[in-house]
Amino acid sequence: MRKVLVTGSAGFIGYHLCRQLLDEGFAVTGYDAITDYYDVNLKRRRHAMLLQSPRFAATEARLEDHATLSALFADVRPDIVVHLAAQAGVRYSLENPRSYLESNLIGTFNVIECAREFAVGHTLMASTSSVYGANTALPYAEAQRTDHPLTFYAATKKANEVMAHSYAHLWDLPITMFRFFTVYGPWGRPDMALFKFVKGILEGTPIDVYNHGEMYRDFTFVTDLVRAIRLLIDAVPYRAPDPALIPAWDTLSPVAPFRVVNIGNSTSVRLTDFIAAIEDECARKAVRNLVAMQPGDVPATWADATLLSELTGYAPATDVRDGIAQFVRWYRDYFAV
Repeated sequence: MRKVLVTGSAGFIGYHLCRQLLDEGFAVTGYDAITDYYDVNLKRRRHAMLLQSPRFAATEARLEDHATLSALFADVRPDIVVHLAAQAGVRYSLENPRSYLESNLIGTFNVIECAREFAVGHTLMASTSSVYGANTALPYAEAQRTDHPLTFYAATKKANEVMAHSYAHLWDLPITMFRFFTVYGPWGRPDMALFKFVKGILEGTPIDVYNHGEMYRDFTFVTDLVRAIRLLIDAVPYRAPDPALIPAWDTLSPVAPFRVVNIGNSTSVRLTDFIAAIEDECARKAVRNLVAMQPGDVPATWADATLLSELTGYAPATDVRDGIAQFVRWYRDYFAV
């Protein structure tokens, strides 16, 4: 039985990934700080459901606590690490950048240092489409330069990628970085657009629509995302004996067992169309508060997911209307609306 350590296991994506892994027979150890960035009851509910499986165990601590993290690695000896824990939220990084420094940089350093110390077979780490920053060429492809992040959140994730590459090179540590594109679905975070839109529409309160709705996002359904992560676990990067032999479609580093992979739906949806689909599902019209685009936002994201398909044979494909319908059903049930 393969052992996986998942950081951020009480989070939105972490919860869904742990469920996927447990369903496939993995032994899963979760690690989460249960911070109060949003409702801790939602996080505890996710963990409680995972703990119903005898193959799931959880430790509640911060990534910055290196002693606790290292002791857990020593006890579990994971074959695979999936590092999802982070201070999330693009806009919150404008208000509290220090929390991103502590969690996303120091915390991530502790994870990769433990992975090195305990010779983890494959470490997979979450990055973000936000690293594409000022790029205007769409769709975003992994080979594009990511030197101009527009938020401190994006800067910390870019730093994670660079830190991880150095460790992969120096210690022959296989690492895959995946860049997420606007993940949504049941058990989502209350600070995410879909959650706020559904809440506002059902309660009849105004929703903020940035850039007057002239924004486009590659919305990726959460179960598609975690399916892609699961498949990437088996696509272990290797140190190429000859860089000239690396396929043109691959992002495998020429000097390290390291790779970057986009995970997106490969469809860019207009924000106004996204809201209209929510209105249809809720059978109510939104009260729209049209506002300017916030600092650090970009007008459009769109993933080129060719590499994911080449590596795994899989391509996320959930239609946004189907995904919204699943979220609204969950929201109504969870909040008894």
